[in-house]
Amino acid sequence: MGGQKFEYDESGSTFFYFVLSFLALILVPATFYYWPRKRKEDPAKKAELCQCPGCLKKQIIIEQSQPYKGVKNFFIKLAIISGWVLLGFLAYKVSQFDYEMSNFDPYEILGLPPGSTQAEIKKSYRKQSLILHPDKETGDEKAFMRLTKAYQALTDDEARRNWEKYGNPDGPGAMSFGIALPSWIVEKENSVWVLGLYALVFMVALPTAVGTWWYRSIRFSGEQVLLYTTQTYFYFCHKTPSMPLKRALMILAASCEFDKRHNSEIVERVTDNEEVPALLRELPNLGEKNKEQPLCRPYSIKARALLHAHLSRMRLPPDTLELDRRYIVSRCPDLIVEMVNCVNQLIALAYARRIPRLPTIETIENCMKLSPMVVQGLWEYKSPLLQLPYITEDHLKYFTNRKKHIKSLLQLAQLPGEERRQVLRFLNDKQYDDLMKVLGNMPYIHFQVNTEVIDDENSTVVTAGAIVTVTVFLRRTNMRELFGDTTIKEKEIKEEEEGGENAEKGDNDKAEKNDKNDKKETFKRPVWMKQAKRPAKKGKAKAPAKQVAKPAPANATPPPPANDTKKTKEPKKKENDKEEGEDSDVESESSGSHSSGSEDESRDKSSAADDDDDQWDKFQKRLQKRERLEGRSKSSHPVHCPYFPLEKQEYWWCYICDRKSHTLLTAPAHVTALVDSHELQLRFTAPRWPGLYTLACCLRSDSYIGMDQQQDMKLDVKEAAAVPAEHPQWDLSDSDSDNNDQGGNESEFTTDDEVDEE
Repeated sequence: MGGQKFEYDESGSTFFYFVLSFLALILVPATFYYWPRKRKEDPAKKAELCQCPGCLKKQIIIEQSQPYKGVKNFFIKLAIISGWVLLGFLAYKVSQFDYEMSNFDPYEILGLPPGSTQAEIKKSYRKQSLILHPDKETGDEKAFMRLTKAYQALTDDEARRNWEKYGNPDGPGAMSFGIALPSWIVEKENSVWVLGLYALVFMVALPTAVGTWWYRSIRFSGEQVLLYTTQTYFYFCHKTPSMPLKRALMILAASCEFDKRHNSEIVERVTDNEEVPALLRELPNLGEKNKEQPLCRPYSIKARALLHAHLSRMRLPPDTLELDRRYIVSRCPDLIVEMVNCVNQLIALAYARRIPRLPTIETIENCMKLSPMVVQGLWEYKSPLLQLPYITEDHLKYFTNRKKHIKSLLQLAQLPGEERRQVLRFLNDKQYDDLMKVLGNMPYIHFQVNTEVIDDENSTVVTAGAIVTVTVFLRRTNMRELFGDTTIKEKEIKEEEEGGENAEKGDNDKAEKNDKNDKKETFKRPVWMKQAKRPAKKGKAKAPAKQVAKPAPANATPPPPANDTKKTKEPKKKENDKEEGEDSDVESESSGSHSSGSEDESRDKSSAADDDDDQWDKFQKRLQKRERLEGRSKSSHPVHCPYFPLEKQEYWWCYICDRKSHTLLTAPAHVTALVDSHELQLRFTAPRWPGLYTLACCLRSDSYIGMDQQQDMKLDVKEAAAVPAEHPQWDLSDSDSDNNDQGGNESEFTTDDEVDEE
């Protein structure tokens, strides 16, 4: 390594390069993520916001919950602006260094043109040296050194050759390595301070920060819930396989997040000794005499009382218990999601024979019911109409008359405008407008289910033990589209639902229907409402598959042909997001039947190349769905919830269960990004025995009461094909067959025939 030397940055130029790059790496992303931004509210969206007293009070509470937000934003802006000013200063310094370290040109330094004579060079040198000499008043040592070096390069023959050959009058220099630190860091008198700073940063501050982060992270689960709380949920859900609603509420109140020993944000006041007992006397059936731990602890009883008071919409002391209620209620949605996950894991362990008792479907559904109750501040048995602004218990009598008995939000939305205004006659015009804004923004979900066996040769036939894939299509619209006045957009959606008609003919038919039937529905009713059969159209010729006396169930699969083993695969069922206007069309699509015009399509799919293309399309769709799930967001639509202290987004649970055996078949899918439409897949194993099974696909809201839907699924399970004889390695041993025979009666499914016999 001879000829090498290490130099510290005495002038500071290299150090400025290092600081400039390091500061830019921090400042650019920090500006992008931390610069305070004011949300520009859309005037149209702002006009849609509810102006009821509850919502206005909630906005004030949210603003008061962040008293230092303005000061915090000011200091963030000040720090970012200071960083950019420092970055600009460093960039200027670096540019100056680059100018000074530019290519050495002696003619330019002396102010002479190339090819000047020695006399001209000496004359220019004497003239400038009288000005730049350090002994003169106008002297500049650095400029004088450059002037001397330029003079020597042009007057000395060897220096001139070195400059022409190497660009440096001194000739080729030794390889040097610069360290981007000033030399005072390694000076002996400063070593103690430098070593102390190094030890403080890397031996004290960094391990402390990492240890604090690690200690806090290991205390929480994936949903940011304390592990002690998760253990409590596991214990009580396993102890109570069939859990009633009030028991689930009691366990929710026992969460460790409400205990000061585990959560420093909990405030214990001296006034609790008087206010909490007084509140307990006002709440019946609270179960405060329960002796189970931790249900009998003071923090659990207090949280339970505050939750009961919240669901009863009781007024609490504003400076004490009301503050505690807001904090407890704000933490409940995340805790309820963790409770649902715990019950789901217990069900999975029961299926794997790891635990003896299987939690029932009612247990996990009661946990789900807690979420809309807490968000709306309302008991489940109360009227869903109380979720609307200005509606109280005293006003429910107006929704009952001799002709109609309005019990749900959907029934209220479907009323004609004049009749609805007559029902809500106790409201003034402003209050009525606010109520209609809230009702119009509430969700109206179109719910479709499609059943198939993806990995099987015949995807429409379900065999015993096969993996059944249920594709659920969700499309969200607002309830304002049911108000009676049909807009152009609604006409287009209606045209898609009634599908298959020509554009001109469809427009004419819709114009006539709007004139004659203004009070009729423009959308298909959801499954919880009774479907009104529409007469078949005269112009359409019915397909032979639809000429049956009784319509097929929504997801019934046709049996395979008995004596046609050499036929090719049936045409793949097409995904159809459009909802048909006629019930017979929906049934024919979900059951896998095809119209007579699909003969050419089935003939094309008989070739092996097309089958490979179908498999490739399936693979690509799976990859796309996986990417959508990995990057899913948690932003959908805001919820009207004046009794919930925070802003809330609409989320949903979707799952499949067997109501007859009270079992859950799929893990509940938490849908958090239902903005316009969403598609998800649920998979479960078909029953081990052939038969006709009735399952239910359920959709539950975590924000609104009375928005749940359920769609029955008829699953016709066929006997599985026999194992080929040429594969002896697949033959079951006698012991395995005996075990299967012994466990055959332990199927979690119940057929319709068994129910009829009972």
